[in-house]
Amino acid sequence: MSAPVLLVIAHGSRDPRHAATVHALVRRARALRPELRVETAFLDFNLPSVSGVLDRLAADGIRDVVALPLLLTRAFHAKADIPAVLRQAPPALRIRRAEVLGPSPLLIAAVERRLYEAGLTPGDKSATGVVLASAGSTDPEAIAAIAETARELRRTGWCSVRPAFASASLPRTEDAVRALRADGVRRVAVAPYVIAPGRLPDRIAAGAAEADHLADVLGPSPELARLLIERYEQRCASAAGELPGALRAESLTAQAAG
Repeated sequence: MSAPVLLVIAHGSRDPRHAATVHALVRRARALRPELRVETAFLDFNLPSVSGVLDRLAADGIRDVVALPLLLTRAFHAKADIPAVLRQAPPALRIRRAEVLGPSPLLIAAVERRLYEAGLTPGDKSATGVVLASAGSTDPEAIAAIAETARELRRTGWCSVRPAFASASLPRTEDAVRALRADGVRRVAVAPYVIAPGRLPDRIAAGAAEADHLADVLGPSPELARLLIERYEQRCASAAGELPGALRAESLTAQAAG
């Protein structure tokens, strides 16, 4: 039995840096599993579209697909947009949705990697406050997930971590930077909790003007690439568990032989 195709679904953007970053990330993930067919699609603005890729997979005779939302939280796109477009898939395809990327220790590691690349060191943690700046959402579940990620990042040793948002929610990045200064934090760094460049990440960067360090977006970091494969493998494992006993044994035997 061949492994399901991994379909990475990104939001898309008019900013060309967005698609370029997504493709770089997917290439890095593909290198971790070179035997695996990995496709990239976009919900909006960029090509190929999700429907276009699904049609092509069906025409190629593919039957099993794991659709992975390239999203850090379960907000509107994960709950509405992606399920809606997947419902329009050719009936020959059996599509299973993987979980969104967050929360994960790998995301914390990716954020720290970017902070160190911005000039900080592990020895700076105790004197550095971090603004974890996300794109923003009106979804309470997404906001709670960002807050929990900020708490997890704080537990790694940074003296303080405050969440901030580029849109939809408060506080803004610049307000979180000033709040840390008011608390007496000596050094402030802004860590964009976003995957790819675009309008909202640019807004985060503008709000970091008074910070001492500005990290890059998560982009094609090795941790994020590993997380894509991890989410895919978790969904494949849970799919095997959904099969009736005899079929599951047959599936596992075929995978072991392959």
